[in-house]
Amino acid sequence: MTYQDMFVLFWDQVKESIHEERFAKLTMAKTIGKPNLKNIFVRPIYSENDFKVLVKLRYASKETEDEEQELDLEAAFEFLKSHLKTSFSTVLLFTTTKDVTFKINKKGAGSIIEKAPTFRDVTQAKNDSK
Repeated sequence: MTYQDMFVLFWDQVKESIHEERFAKLTMAKTIGKPNLKNIFVRPIYSENDFKVLVKLRYASKETEDEEQELDLEAAFEFLKSHLKTSFSTVLLFTTTKDVTFKINKKGAGSIIEKAPTFRDVTQAKNDSK
């Protein structure tokens, strides 16, 4: 199975955790090469009739300011997918019931690993740029 197909399965778990209000945070890590972009963090923004995420880009260089943007779930999926295998090889999903890690190995194959949860509670994101 290609890493793209595995990422879709991983994203299904993201959507399920959001639907069940267990989504705590998502982090893109393990940079490829030495890019200025160090991490991408995704935090939930729940409201009564809508769900968005706050996507924060953290840079290694102190001269580059971190960037934040609110996205709906589909836009977040496309944005994160565009950074797979070009900038990052690992995506970590933190929920209140389990942690799920998506990895791309050197041969380009994807895998999903589940572990005990890191977070007990969901903390809503606050957009610092507003």
